[in-house]
Amino acid sequence: MAVAESVELKFRLYDGTDIGPNRYAPATTVASLKERLLAQWPAGNENAPRTINDMKLINAGKILENNKTLADSRVVPIGECPDSVITMLVVVQHTLTERPADPHNESRCRCTIL
Repeated sequence: MAVAESVELKFRLYDGTDIGPNRYAPATTVASLKERLLAQWPAGNENAPRTINDMKLINAGKILENNKTLADSRVVPIGECPDSVITMLVVVQHTLTERPADPHNESRCRCTIL
């Protein structure tokens, strides 16, 4: 991968810390970026994603799709600074696989007969 053809990215987490910067080829998929982020996620972070589906990458106000590449998503340096670092926002949103039991929503009678 030639340096001139690569894109330099860093990822800003919700607590203000960054992962990166690192260089990526324009053919890199968003899913592979997320896998790398998952592997580099800071230890001891209580809101860490469990899978790549728990993460959203936002660039220039757009949520990037897992199956698209950086080139497809138009992630390129803007303006006259082709060697600048692009910062993407990482949002963690856990998917709900099971809902916790609600003790107030059980199917039992709550009537009082006097």
